[in-house]
Amino acid sequence: MARWKLTLEYHGGGFVGWQRQLNGLSVQEAVEEAIFAFSGERAILHAAGRTDSGVHALAQVVHFDLAKPTDANTVRNAMNFYLRLHRVSVLAVEAVDENFHARFSAVQRAYLYRILDRRPPPAIDKGRVWWVPQPLDADAMSAAATLLPGRRDFSTFRAANCQADGPVKTLDVLTVARVGAEIVIHARARSFLYHQVRNMVGTVKLVGEGKWTTDDVARALAACDRTQGGPTAPPEGLYFTDVVYPKAQPS
Repeated sequence: MARWKLTLEYHGGGFVGWQRQLNGLSVQEAVEEAIFAFSGERAILHAAGRTDSGVHALAQVVHFDLAKPTDANTVRNAMNFYLRLHRVSVLAVEAVDENFHARFSAVQRAYLYRILDRRPPPAIDKGRVWWVPQPLDADAMSAAATLLPGRRDFSTFRAANCQADGPVKTLDVLTVARVGAEIVIHARARSFLYHQVRNMVGTVKLVGEGKWTTDDVARALAACDRTQGGPTAPPEGLYFTDVVYPKAQPS
């Protein structure tokens, strides 16, 4: 039995999310069916992080076990052949030790959020950005974002149905910057609460609109109350971008 680590890219539109569900096609189901199509084995995928319907991934990491003798190139090419009707691509395949776990071995995860703040709606990037039809103050949003990194109670940015053991997380990075016509937000942490990134984005967006100040964000964070935070940003602007694992130690 061999363990394979996959790096996936996918467009979240048209999927019900990462995890298998009864109400439609998930990314997990599409990839597991591709594995079955080329190997004849029913493998179970384990992912570094689950994404909601509409959320994209540039480098989602998953692993699965396979008894069929094969090699990395064959796995990648065969899976991409069977995934060709879906907006999912296997970017890389690597044989890993049986102790590797895509979720539990990860030490950091990263997300990108894209906001297009212009009057004309997106054409090419429709479904890939949050379109806001008025200009936002990126500098004010950036100043507000500096209040959030650190080890904190993030109840204000936690969805009601979050299954995490508690609301305390360490947010390593939250940055906001204008890049061309867009505002891009980067977040990094070992792990996140459910909807934490989207709720933080929705909150700092209020600052960009001039509706809130940095003091309002500080008060919302201190309240530890979801009703005191900003709205949940839509899923289409969110990208799962990176997973960091410990470096292998020399033998």
